[in-house]
Amino acid sequence: MSLAVLYSRALTGMDAPEVVVEVHLANGLPSFTIVGLPEAEVKESKDRVRAALQTAQFEFPARRITVNLAPADLPKESGRYDLPIALGILAASGQIPSGSLSRYEFAGELALTGELRPIRGALAMTYKSYKSGRAFVLPADSAAEAALVSDAVIYPATSLLEVCSHLCGRTALVQMDAANQHIAIPYADFAEVKGQSGPKRALEIAAAGGHSVIMSGPPGAGKSMLASRFAGILPSMTEEEALESAALQSLNSNYKLENWKRRPFRSPHHTASGVALVGGGGIPRPGEISLAHRGVLFLDELNI
Repeated sequence: MSLAVLYSRALTGMDAPEVVVEVHLANGLPSFTIVGLPEAEVKESKDRVRAALQTAQFEFPARRITVNLAPADLPKESGRYDLPIALGILAASGQIPSGSLSRYEFAGELALTGELRPIRGALAMTYKSYKSGRAFVLPADSAAEAALVSDAVIYPATSLLEVCSHLCGRTALVQMDAANQHIAIPYADFAEVKGQSGPKRALEIAAAGGHSVIMSGPPGAGKSMLASRFAGILPSMTEEEALESAALQSLNSNYKLENWKRRPFRSPHHTASGVALVGGGGIPRPGEISLAHRGVLFLDELNI
């Protein structure tokens, strides 16, 4: 078979639209072309994929290789497409079976050794797309956060060879279990604050009602100390709230599993730019306001 079709995901803000990876092998002078509005890091995957396949002792076909990332009008960025492109080449050249590819979605950056490196936004990917009915094959370092979506089927892998062995029916990947990822949540203790009965009462009312607070006073009065402990008196996060907050932080590659169900506390510097606060860019990234979703945004030295 000279054509293989696989599935992956792009990232557009919090959305994870489906990307169909089509790999076609044709006769002619050897070449490797990627189409479908790829960014520079996606175009560079040609060299990573070639080296990874050769290091893993697969044959890299000396044919005209065309990779189409559909839909063509959706920008594709990052190295997440390395794994599906490599598997597509192997399936199109008959080195692995293609019958089970439609049951999975693949994402992962390949090292030249064939190892899988973590990707940005794995949790945001599964959070928005687990209802597709397909399982997700992801790098082991990204699978743990993706498995926080309890209904998603996640298979972690450490290398291209592991994925190929699973698809060939030799050594099956073990599904990631998220049942043991509930960790105690440490907060700065609000009870440690001595005195300050008026501000403490105001913060308690704000926490109960979901209000914003403006604190005004001289330096050293305890405003930052009280604000840093505010998240600890907020109600516990629900599963849905925790997933929303974690998915946003996953988009910036800075989510840690120990922060699961922990209210975020963001305290940007008072010289932070508008873009840093609001977010944006050619490929939109969340700013401090979004990263504080379901938590606390503390704007110190605010001029009003």
